[in-house]
Amino acid sequence: MTKLDAIVVGAGFAGLYMLHRLRQRGLSVQVLEQGGDVGGTWYWNRYPGARCDNESLGYSVSFLPELDQEWSWPERYSEQPVILRYINRIADELDLRRDIRFNTRVESARFDGSENLWQVDTDNGERLQARFVIMATGCLSVPNWPDIKGREDFAGDTLHTALWPHEGYDFTGKKVAVIGTGSTAIQSIPHIAGQAGKLTVFQRTANHCVPAQNGPLDPVVERERKAHYPEMRERARYTRSGDVVPQGEITIMDLDDEALEVVLQDCWDQGGFYTQYPFADQMTDPQANARVTAFSHQHIRSRVKDPATAELLCARDHPFGTKRLCADTGYFETYNLDHVHLVDLNTTPIEAVEARGIRTSDAMFDVDVIIYATGFDAMTGALTRIEITGRDGLVLRDKWDHGTRSLLGVSVAGFPNLFTVTGPGSPSVMINVVAAIEQHVEWIDACIGWLGEQGAASIEASPDAENAWVEHVNATADATLFPKANSWYMGANIPGKARVFMPYVGGLGPYRHHCDKVAADGYPGFVVTGKQGGPA
Repeated sequence: MTKLDAIVVGAGFAGLYMLHRLRQRGLSVQVLEQGGDVGGTWYWNRYPGARCDNESLGYSVSFLPELDQEWSWPERYSEQPVILRYINRIADELDLRRDIRFNTRVESARFDGSENLWQVDTDNGERLQARFVIMATGCLSVPNWPDIKGREDFAGDTLHTALWPHEGYDFTGKKVAVIGTGSTAIQSIPHIAGQAGKLTVFQRTANHCVPAQNGPLDPVVERERKAHYPEMRERARYTRSGDVVPQGEITIMDLDDEALEVVLQDCWDQGGFYTQYPFADQMTDPQANARVTAFSHQHIRSRVKDPATAELLCARDHPFGTKRLCADTGYFETYNLDHVHLVDLNTTPIEAVEARGIRTSDAMFDVDVIIYATGFDAMTGALTRIEITGRDGLVLRDKWDHGTRSLLGVSVAGFPNLFTVTGPGSPSVMINVVAAIEQHVEWIDACIGWLGEQGAASIEASPDAENAWVEHVNATADATLFPKANSWYMGANIPGKARVFMPYVGGLGPYRHHCDKVAADGYPGFVVTGKQGGPA
């Protein structure tokens, strides 16, 4: 049996940085990765048009300043192959692959309280032991397959955007169905339409969308960022978004219609997160949000020729931004093409998938390939699919059956020395996720170092502190419009999943200050045990 100081599960941004930090601390570490190489979400998600919706100059690591200067991003928003090359470069620069086992899926992890060790079993039949287990499994890593009658009966090709074939797929001349209109669909549909003979999009819920305004990265902007990278990195660590963009400077309800039109048009012209963060009241005041929504709808109507299709593409069942905003490049214009059709599943729901295609309540659609752009079991799916058993036989899946519970999104009561990177209860998916990852990895690393200095054996969240943090996370969300949407933030896309608002919406800066204070004060809210199981 292999014995280690720490096991890290996952080899995306989080797993690689965690490995680097713990190796610097002199610990023996093994990373276990289900995929065939590094990259995490950027290894798996290779669908046409896949790209990041954070700007390239911010969606990058801060711990390799030489790479900051050397690396050149070709576009404002980077596509998947470029990001994957960047992650591979990180692994190469730090010689990380020698401590990573690829094509290895973790099946179970069990805590042995008598020895304060975790026992981890893999699908290769191997058993490892470690004092610490760090789950760097990602918030969007477990594909969600919808429960549609007859899905397995389809005789054509079935694809999922999160499990795209690495060799690609040729749609030339094919009759294609896309189920879903979330972020992956909005990115991929224009590219698929460019090849397909006929494309039918099945939409249940329209999503609010903003223009990406992507293009070649301005060399002047790149030179300016590179000249001031350290200062801008430091600023980003304490912003709400984890990036350097305008934030909370404008109150929508202070503006008349004409002034607001000018401000919003400027935001749309800039694109991306410039449409979300400048406003102080957009996510708290329904009237302010409705004014942004009305502008967004007019923008859609100006881009889609058929009025009926345009209205179907205008999201109305949730406030603007309460589901993760999608950034589009040519998405709405795609519906102006003669061979592209939109089906509204609210009026004509899918009844079954059959061998030759998709049958709705009023029509049969013969297709050659079905693409499921149906998202993920977000934030918790990768954790609950592993049999994680903590103290006294407590299984994490069972504990979270009625809703996720975690302290700071990093530790769970009953699971000593188990850490989750960007887990539920942390800002994670609400902000620039690379900034969120770095904050968590650095905090976990410092915590492990502190335990060593104290001669302590284990640390875990106390039940009372965990409950208080969950209440705070939900109270913070309830002060906004976020809970008004049936979003994957609440697990609403997974049948039977408990509805609890999972991410922390307070922003990276306030969250960082809170985490830093916890560490500085000696980890109040955590149970720390000594070498023999007593208080440290």
